[in-house]
Amino acid sequence: MGSFSIWHWLIVLVVVLLLFGRGKIPELMGDVAKGIKNFRKGMGDEESADTSKTVEHDAEEKKKDS
Repeated sequence: MGSFSIWHWLIVLVVVLLLFGRGKIPELMGDVAKGIKNFRKGMGDEESADTSKTVEHDAEEKKKDS
């Protein structure tokens, strides 16, 4: 009852292909990959911005102490 036979998987595959079409699935996967790349780039930009703010903040504190 818990396992699927080859016929179940074939039916699922046919339904997916009918819903999305042959060309749509690679296009969707490409969009997912682009989204992940943009997310990582955004996280990297945010981290570098945080680092520069910390450096600027430390420099301002040193000026105040002088």
